[in-house]
Amino acid sequence: MLKTGMIIAERYEILGKIGTGGMADVYKAKDHKLNRFVAVKVLKPEFREDTTFIRKFRSEAQAAAVLTHPNIVNVFDVGDDNGVYYIVMELIEGITLKEYISKKGRLSVKEATSIAIQVSMGLEAAHSHGIVHRDVKPQNIIISMDGKVKVTDFGIARAASSNTISSNVMGSVHYSSPEQVRGGYSDEKSDIYSLGITMYEMVTGKVPFDGDTTVAIAIKHLQEEMVPPSVFAEDLPHSLEQIILKCTQKSVDRRYQNMEDVIADLKHSLIDPQGDFVTLTSVDNEAKTVVISDKELGEIKHMPKQISKSEAESLEEEINETDYDDEPEVKKHRKKSSKKEKTKKRGGHGLTIAMLLLGVIILVAIIFVAGKASGLIGGSDKAKTKTEQTNTSDADDGMVTVPDLLGKTEDEAKNITKDMKLGIQPMGEEASTQAKGTISSQDIPKGSKVEQYTTIKYYISKGAQQITVPDVDGQTGVDAQQTLEDMGLNVTVQKEYSELNDDGTPIVDPGYAYSTTPDAGSSVSAGDTITLVVSRGVDYGNSVEVPSVVGMTKNDAITTFGKFLNVEVKEEMSTEVAAGEVIAQEPEAGNWEDPDTVNVVITVSTGDQDPAAVQSTESAAADSATQTADNTSTDNSAAVAAGEVWKCTQTLNTPTGYTGGPVRLELVQNVNGTPTASVVLEDQTIQFPYDLDITGAPGISEGTLYLSEQVNGTYQELGNYSITFAKAE
Repeated sequence: MLKTGMIIAERYEILGKIGTGGMADVYKAKDHKLNRFVAVKVLKPEFREDTTFIRKFRSEAQAAAVLTHPNIVNVFDVGDDNGVYYIVMELIEGITLKEYISKKGRLSVKEATSIAIQVSMGLEAAHSHGIVHRDVKPQNIIISMDGKVKVTDFGIARAASSNTISSNVMGSVHYSSPEQVRGGYSDEKSDIYSLGITMYEMVTGKVPFDGDTTVAIAIKHLQEEMVPPSVFAEDLPHSLEQIILKCTQKSVDRRYQNMEDVIADLKHSLIDPQGDFVTLTSVDNEAKTVVISDKELGEIKHMPKQISKSEAESLEEEINETDYDDEPEVKKHRKKSSKKEKTKKRGGHGLTIAMLLLGVIILVAIIFVAGKASGLIGGSDKAKTKTEQTNTSDADDGMVTVPDLLGKTEDEAKNITKDMKLGIQPMGEEASTQAKGTISSQDIPKGSKVEQYTTIKYYISKGAQQITVPDVDGQTGVDAQQTLEDMGLNVTVQKEYSELNDDGTPIVDPGYAYSTTPDAGSSVSAGDTITLVVSRGVDYGNSVEVPSVVGMTKNDAITTFGKFLNVEVKEEMSTEVAAGEVIAQEPEAGNWEDPDTVNVVITVSTGDQDPAAVQSTESAAADSATQTADNTSTDNSAAVAAGEVWKCTQTLNTPTGYTGGPVRLELVQNVNGTPTASVVLEDQTIQFPYDLDITGAPGISEGTLYLSEQVNGTYQELGNYSITFAKAE
């Protein structure tokens, strides 16, 4: 076991142990070369002396390092330091799928399907590089804090399988395919089987085969039929059950042949849950006679109903010494039975009948084709033919063009998308200028090219919602604009000089809200445009001294420049200035400029993130937040109108990896569909457990508190807390 503070390879500083497995321990570490946190997996001592295993382990880990995919835990580095063999991987803050299932009992259909799709996409990427996982199970699937699903431990199973390693190290036999427990050749279809078992557990909360011993479970994989998952999950859609059953066929030939087909059917199931589009290959009752040798016949006749103890021990030894290498198993040629010829002759009648049936099928096919050509069958509907040709052409590459659903009823949208192999999903209602009861917005813009079976999410218009214009007196222009926009109003900002008091001072300070048009208390419709007047203070003519805003937050800087008409905000990555703070300004402070004509530019730091990435993250968060916007908007508006105060008093435990440095706490709440962030504290050293006592947005009961620690002058996020708010009495 490594100690905290140890440095591996003069680069990776061990910060603490975060997990352990059969083969290795996992530590959180700091990569001082690239200034990032990583996960370091270190082999346990019992495996370090086996040179064959070490060679395999390193080669397979290096092979896995070429995999780069959003649904795979990336491998950064592989090496050894004085006998410490390690793999450096992407650090994922989250929980395993196994832990998640244990917490929830069983997952919803949509949630399970979404996870399965992401896992399948990761496996597909690996298979395309010739890498088979061989140990797919919920324990090797991580759900990050942002909901991303990632598969880990690629290549490890193959390295382990070449040595005599006990099955508890290799991974749970609960998820192993029949060919794996038998010790035969395994490929990507073994991963498909294990994925099917994992999906079974997600929707039922239990594995299909269980027992007191490894051998007992292995025999069930080989011999027993699986209880359909719908027995334990009555609401399970037909299509998803068929997908699970096809993945878990005992014969590799009857399973899905690749992950691409699995993904396509999973996406299709979201659109057509009760559809019968999954093809299960049944046992061929008309199959040709197979000759069984005398030896095989004897083995079948004398096979006991219960496996003997000696046989069980033998099978357990076989399982524990399973070889998953890619070389196929070489089978011994059996001596053919002397009765073969006789059996073959007896099968002559069956062959004759099969030939007659084949002739009939061919004749029917010829008649059908001739009928279609002459117009006797299927008619000559030109419009239908044209539509079919268009759809075929559009879908040749598996891509379709997203239609415009705005203004359509739900039934109209279903008819449009059904023939295009697209799905639709309602997300709720929203105020809109579209006619009540019609689609007001869709998440994928019309004209976009998407894959078949993609689901388009949409909102239904509930008409133009009536809103009472709030009194924004006393708020900064920035805050007032945000308040109005959060209520679903469009805002036009207009700057005007303030009226003056008797002593010549402005009634409203520069940068602060002056008035609105329509006035506060007026009733308007959601989506209407409100003119917000922001004070410019006193008119001092065409020469005003430029203030200094460097080091201020963006909102404070904009408010300070309230006297100036034209203020432009730019963003720039900075590792020295905290995110949200002004890095530079133009013109420089102290210059005298005309506030009516000068163009003021302030540059705001995005921290250590690229501005494009920040915008992408914010956009994704906004898309996610719209799902619950309608639920919160009414409560929030009512709470604001009533002047309610909502507070959170909660104790925060010590976060993993915290070293005692200054911290920053940022609160994010979904206010009327918009993620709204605020800094709770910054550049402060606190003691854990920490008693939180903060105020949130009125009417919003939930929020996420992000904690970052300052390390070497920059903030590194350690994790987040889900917190709750309640109305203060």
